[in-house]
Amino acid sequence: MDYRFDIPVNRFGTNSVKYDLIEDNGYPSGTLPMWVADMDFPAPPEVRKSLGELAAYGVFGYSYTDDSYYDAVTGWFASRHGFAPKSEWLLITPGVVYAVATAIRALTEPGDGVLIQRPVYYPFERLIKANGRRLVNNPLIYRNGVYSIDFDDFAQKLERDNVKMFILCSPHNPVGRVWSADELKRLGGLCASRGVIVVADEIHCDFIYPGNKFVPFGLLGDDMLHNSVICTSPSKTFNLAGLQLANIFIADKSLRDRFKAELSGAGYGGPNIFAMPACRTAYERCAPWLDALLDYLRGNLDLLRSSLAEKLPIVKLVEPEGTYLSWLDFTGLGLDDKAINDILKNKTKLWLDRGSMFGPEGAGFQRINIACPRALIRQAVDRLAESFI
Repeated sequence: MDYRFDIPVNRFGTNSVKYDLIEDNGYPSGTLPMWVADMDFPAPPEVRKSLGELAAYGVFGYSYTDDSYYDAVTGWFASRHGFAPKSEWLLITPGVVYAVATAIRALTEPGDGVLIQRPVYYPFERLIKANGRRLVNNPLIYRNGVYSIDFDDFAQKLERDNVKMFILCSPHNPVGRVWSADELKRLGGLCASRGVIVVADEIHCDFIYPGNKFVPFGLLGDDMLHNSVICTSPSKTFNLAGLQLANIFIADKSLRDRFKAELSGAGYGGPNIFAMPACRTAYERCAPWLDALLDYLRGNLDLLRSSLAEKLPIVKLVEPEGTYLSWLDFTGLGLDDKAINDILKNKTKLWLDRGSMFGPEGAGFQRINIACPRALIRQAVDRLAESFI
């Protein structure tokens, strides 16, 4: 089937955070938004059909997840990633961010250390501080255009800083690393040996570029599986973020019961009635759509890479191994973070996610969302070249 990802979709006037809040966020009219992680593509046609049938039915009362839902979710991870979670491990939340916040409250105490690896998805830091826990940072090492883990620093901080939880971003947002089995086993082993619970955000697991392989945290061994909260969602994969649903796997019953108690205490009763058939349909019937999307995104990445090399070689693409979010290195311009952001906003009219949002280690970088029609990639690079040459 030809899914026609090149066809533009007008998202203005739809209460889109990405498009309809441009001027509210201080950007001039005509700005091209390529920041937040939702795609400028319609959801798969099979998903839209299932939701249309539910909307036509017209009764939206209380509902529940049945075995068909659990089979679809667990079947996806078994067939796509070789990870076969049990249905009793599965809990549902309104999103991965909600799940991370729930895990922090349920599985740590105020004042405990929670470790992250900046530059990293910025809500992690906000959730740690908002819930009265202490931020501990194990900064990634950036050398010769590649990010790696400082394992010595990681081990020292687990011991020294009363760390009780590690939030793992895998694949990593924003730097695009797909961690190897060896890297994950080393991290997971250090945590398991010290009783540090791992919350693995695997929301981008379905976006992997050739030559790389996503390794689910749940495949690293029983000791690590039973020391973890594994967070997944169809929201990125099938562009369903607004339906607010995540599937969380917790193999250890004690951890799962504590997590469930926190969910209950927050008053959460169950998923959106539209989210359940959307997820089930996506996981049962939309693998061909995803495969076509991955091919298209590879083309977008090739275009971004070659266009930057041709038109603005001083801005470097940090070669991504996964995700549809690309990390651009502007440090060769010799400008500070504020100057780069000012030019992007007021001259380039391009809305990217500034690197410093992901921690001070991201200063001088920008995150760009390439899940859009290819014409927007060309337009973005042309605007960059005109502004910074």
